[in-house]
Amino acid sequence: MFYRNPSADMLLTPDELNRELIRSPCRSAHLKAMKVAKNAGALLSYDPNLRLPLWPSPEEARKQIMSIWDKADVIKVNEVELEFLTGSDRINDESAMSLWHPNLKLLLVTLGEKGCRYYTKNFHGSVDAFHVTAVDTTGAGDSFVGALLCKIVDNQSVLEDEARLKEILRFACACGAITTTQKGAIPALPTESQVLNLLNGDWWSWMRLNWRRLDSTSMPI
Repeated sequence: MFYRNPSADMLLTPDELNRELIRSPCRSAHLKAMKVAKNAGALLSYDPNLRLPLWPSPEEARKQIMSIWDKADVIKVNEVELEFLTGSDRINDESAMSLWHPNLKLLLVTLGEKGCRYYTKNFHGSVDAFHVTAVDTTGAGDSFVGALLCKIVDNQSVLEDEARLKEILRFACACGAITTTQKGAIPALPTESQVLNLLNGDWWSWMRLNWRRLDSTSMPI
């Protein structure tokens, strides 16, 4: 459910944009912020985060999402967004690569319990998921992308090294998986220790850490 008609972010204008912070929720301010960030040498990441109730129509959603597609260096879509943007019900390399643009460095398709697929100019492949009992998937995509970006922001050369990129994507997949084991987006975000324990197969350490963060309405894996 969305309560946003209007909310403060919809009323922000380009003149109100704080260039020091580079924050811009509404369209025109967002476009200005993207230009400022790009000129400053920032890596631009794009997650369309499709929420059709926020758009007047599916056609308008598709048009506006694609209007800034070629500005991004890194793009992440889930399988529903891939189908929506391509018009294809096939989740495969061909449909994914139809979204490629010349300025793109990395395209990611997250597939829930099936992991994710990655595409660069020189290679592509997949990373398996970590299987957990999901309670609430809210925030899993954000957790995945946040983990990825924190690992590549200071060393973008990893995007040209498939082995290193796969290691980072495993870390991101672990973050996303753990996030689904608790309700809510922010409270469910994992610590690095929890992620490393899951990656290293230290199941019981991960369980002990996980139990501490579960509230009374959540379920353990």
